[in-house]
Amino acid sequence: MKVEYGELKDRYGEIRLFPENIDDLWHLRHLIAPGDLVFATTFRSVDAATDKIRPEKLEKRPVRLGVRVERLEFSEHGMRLRLTGIIEHGADTGAYHTINVETGFEISVIKQWRPVDIERIERSVKASVCGIIHILTIEEGEAELFRLRQYGPESVMTLIAGSGKGAGTDTRAGFFEQVLMQVTDISGPLIIAGPGFIKDDFIQFAKNRSSTSVDRAIVIETRRTGRGAVQEVIGKGALDKLIDDLQLSREVKMMDEVLLRISQEGAVAYGRQEVQEAIVLGAVEQVLLADTLLRDEEVMNLIKKAEAMRATIVVLSSAFEPGERLVALGGIAALLRYRLVN
Repeated sequence: MKVEYGELKDRYGEIRLFPENIDDLWHLRHLIAPGDLVFATTFRSVDAATDKIRPEKLEKRPVRLGVRVERLEFSEHGMRLRLTGIIEHGADTGAYHTINVETGFEISVIKQWRPVDIERIERSVKASVCGIIHILTIEEGEAELFRLRQYGPESVMTLIAGSGKGAGTDTRAGFFEQVLMQVTDISGPLIIAGPGFIKDDFIQFAKNRSSTSVDRAIVIETRRTGRGAVQEVIGKGALDKLIDDLQLSREVKMMDEVLLRISQEGAVAYGRQEVQEAIVLGAVEQVLLADTLLRDEEVMNLIKKAEAMRATIVVLSSAFEPGERLVALGGIAALLRYRLVN
């Protein structure tokens, strides 16, 4: 994400945002809320006055509009974010219009920016300078390639061969060849993970064919394959070697700490009521919040009180396993400075 800050007074004002990839569109989905004013150069149908034969004919022309957002729709597969609302500035004031935000599309957002919003913007800017991380999980006869988005792992390829542990060399070599074809063009960081020696055999196979992408790959031993292996890789801190501030790694570690403290009846609170009580007592050190609650006014009031007491706020993606676990706990939890006694 590329960003240009306008003049902000008490965190209210304009920020220009330039999404560069689907991760940035996902960030915008959580940065923009109903009631925000968004300016963009967009296309809108206008009368074609020169058409005397068909005066009812309309054509779309680029216009600069300011739209008060009422509804947002994020399409992960369509690579766009749709912002619908009433035009307040520009042509056809008072009419409804939809702004289709895609990668490379500039928008200006005027709103009251929260600290969690600024933190999300800074994170997206830092992430844009890093190559996309891929994780290849492999075991005998089965491989899956993931692209690590900021909202979670995206499956790119699943390959299942007919080879088993007793299969012939030709069959295994053919499987390795197919896997290698999928990772050859990866230019960013690559992690190869899985149980046993199969990943080591694949790496040796790739090196014999002078594969530069595999040569610089990081190898991680995991108990599982597939998404389970991705979870293990992140939990082991392997990603920290690539991107120190990668959000997903922090989410895994913090959620593991929450669950550990719950199992030990330690210094933790979860659910709205418990977290609210902990905030009132000034016991909250860190608040974990699922992104599904970012539009909940009651919860955001709690967040403001926690911030006033110098608590750190961490927003977790509900599209990834740690966020899913947090949602199951009510969408909000807190790591406390001390254990509360009932």
